[in-house]
Amino acid sequence: MSRKNGRAKRQKNKLQQLDYLSEDNVVIDFHSSPHNDSYSPFHSRTSSAPPKQPKSIQPKNKSQDMFMAAIKTHTLIFGLGPAGTGKSYCTAAMAAQALISGDIDRIIFTRPAVEAGNSMGFLPGKLDEKFDPYFSAFKSCLISNAGKGVIECALKNGNITMEPLAYMRGKTFNRAFVVLDEAQNCTAEEIKMFMTRIGEQSTVVISGDLSQSDIRCYSGLYDAITRTHNVKGVYVHEFEYHDIVRSDIVKDIIMCYDDSEHKMKRYRTEFA
Repeated sequence: MSRKNGRAKRQKNKLQQLDYLSEDNVVIDFHSSPHNDSYSPFHSRTSSAPPKQPKSIQPKNKSQDMFMAAIKTHTLIFGLGPAGTGKSYCTAAMAAQALISGDIDRIIFTRPAVEAGNSMGFLPGKLDEKFDPYFSAFKSCLISNAGKGVIECALKNGNITMEPLAYMRGKTFNRAFVVLDEAQNCTAEEIKMFMTRIGEQSTVVISGDLSQSDIRCYSGLYDAITRTHNVKGVYVHEFEYHDIVRSDIVKDIIMCYDDSEHKMKRYRTEFA
């Protein structure tokens, strides 16, 4: 074998051992032992580049700070409130941080396949392609916190997955950060099924807005809160109208449509 062919073969074998090359040309290893204290699923194998570090998370107000602190210290967290308060952004930031630091092995995103308004009809493609429109907003939040290369890498390697809520039955969430979005559109049976999937060393965040339910029946989110809010390890966080950070006009528009006192009175009386 010639020296040139031998060198080419060694380079090919070396490339086959690498997990994935992100867009910023950092090789990311997802197969290190998760039980190693120094484990990080985003540990760089290159000699020159330092390990990828999570973006510093800066809450925009006290309510976001309290919400993220609750995610660190509780197993099941309910994030309630109107659009624009940062529920998804804060959740994505904490999920990205947990994955990069090695505290969990994967991020699982799910939501009920309920559309607002008229149905888009049949969506072509495989299951992940059909569900991608529901995942895109949360994916954008992940990318803004961890970078596109890191998130695309995690998706490729299965460290970030998205599935419809209906596909969760029979599964167990171990060492995972699980997000149930738009939970106001869950039935009581669906959300009970989802909560009973929680395994060991996991964090589960259920977010929704009780004023924006797109289902005609009793909301499973309200039912779950009234049943579990006193369970150890469960935290219910409510964002208010003054917590909206998207823009001032969004705050004004939402307040035109909703009455802040009427919005949460159904379950506040239960907690009193």
